[in-house]
Amino acid sequence: MRKQLVNTVESVLKDDERTVLLLGDIGVFGFRHAFRSFPNRVYNIGILEQATVSLAAGLSLNGLIPIVHTIAPFLVERSLEQLKIGFCYQKLGGNFISVGASYDYAALGCTHHCPADVGLLKNLPGMEIVVPGTSGEFDILFKQAYSDGNPTYFRLSERENPVSYDVEFGKANVIKKGKLATVAAVGPLLKPVLEASKDLDVTVLYYTTISPFDPKTLKDNCPSLKVLLCEPYYQGALSLEITKALAPAPVLLECLGVPHRFLTDYGQAHEHDEVIGFTPQSIRERIERLIYA
Repeated sequence: MRKQLVNTVESVLKDDERTVLLLGDIGVFGFRHAFRSFPNRVYNIGILEQATVSLAAGLSLNGLIPIVHTIAPFLVERSLEQLKIGFCYQKLGGNFISVGASYDYAALGCTHHCPADVGLLKNLPGMEIVVPGTSGEFDILFKQAYSDGNPTYFRLSERENPVSYDVEFGKANVIKKGKLATVAAVGPLLKPVLEASKDLDVTVLYYTTISPFDPKTLKDNCPSLKVLLCEPYYQGALSLEITKALAPAPVLLECLGVPHRFLTDYGQAHEHDEVIGFTPQSIRERIERLIYA
């Protein structure tokens, strides 16, 4: 997705003179051509994430559209107050694109993990959150939302689904229909969900926009009132939205996500997947337990 990030942002910089790119010493080499092509609209601010977000708010106040890019823990956790006050409180538009969320940078340890980003940002009124599952989906969703006048967080991953879908900002995709349960898969978790459910009589919904949440698609495609929510960040971030969407009916909701603990073992991301249960076999077991509950 990082290569697509460069291509998408450079395309927007070319087509929309209101856009300004601010980097936090991340992706500087990748955007080397953008530095030459748009010297007055591409800046490496350095390891000053809080100041960068505040600078972006000032640009937005003056009618520009800022794009801020760096690693997830530095962009979200270190700059949370600036996102809250600078953008959400003032209702300003801006774009915040991360890499390395959850544990994509597993070998670098917990300082570079960020499974808390979605949960934190969902508590900021007005913040839009996008979790694409492929490079192509990021390109579509970014171009749909970048200039909508709202603060928008784009959560990029090192891993992708094998197929891109015709996604739309704010809408879920119905990938598969069934009667016995509904599985809501977020972003790159769609791949193992589809492998796990390929011969099961279940519905699979694909969410690439987390906020605003699409309740109608869920309500129209959950006859069983049994839901397995699969999220690639701290588990349960969308649980309230799901129960509200299906209210007042009683819902049997199971949540599969990153557990609320520090993942202190070093290694590779797929090794954390196996421990957490993000494998097709583990997801299938969760679906089957839900069906027969």
